Amino acid sequence: MYAVIDSGGKQAKVEQGTILAVERLDAEVGTTVALPVLFASDGETIYATPAEAAGVSVSAEVLEHFKGEKQVVFKFKKRKGYKRTKGHRQVLTSVRVTDITLGAPAAKKVAKAEKPADAPAKAPKAEKPADSRAKAPKAEKPAAEVAESAMCAATKSDGSPCTNKAKDGSKYCGVHAKKYEA
Repeated sequence: MYAVIDSGGKQAKVEQGTILAVERLDAEVGTTVALPVLFASDGETIYATPAEAAGVSVSAEVLEHFKGEKQVVFKFKKRKGYKRTKGHRQVLTSVRVTDITLGAPAAKKVAKAEKPADAPAKAPKAEKPADSRAKAPKAEKPAAEVAESAMCAATKSDGSPCTNKAKDGSKYCGVHAKKYEA
């Protein structure tokens, strides 16, 4: 049986009898503390969701408070003559896991609240009023006029007519407009 606990923003896998160092806990040496559980397993059953892990408890005995190894903090900026060396020792607590208790997982809420029979039904949505700022539809040109004006009036070098669409306000397409209108 094992569990994954969270202490000081770090996670650790623990079993009964495991000794580990966690960030400083506010507890006297010799007292028992409860550690928050994220995950647990007994070999058959896995307690992984927060609702299931709420039924699991890990208790640990505080062994000692101590400082960890010195971490060197060196700051340096090239070509500026700036160098600073500092050190840091994290305050830690050593704990021994004494017990992992698997409780019954919390009951899940499955049933949804039902609507009362005499509840009013939802009213259908009202139609939106017509927008007064809406643009009026454009007047359409006759089909014959559209067909003539839509095609480029230029002829290609082989004598065939250009099949490109004419630009707005011009009788030539973008390719021939430069040649004939300029």
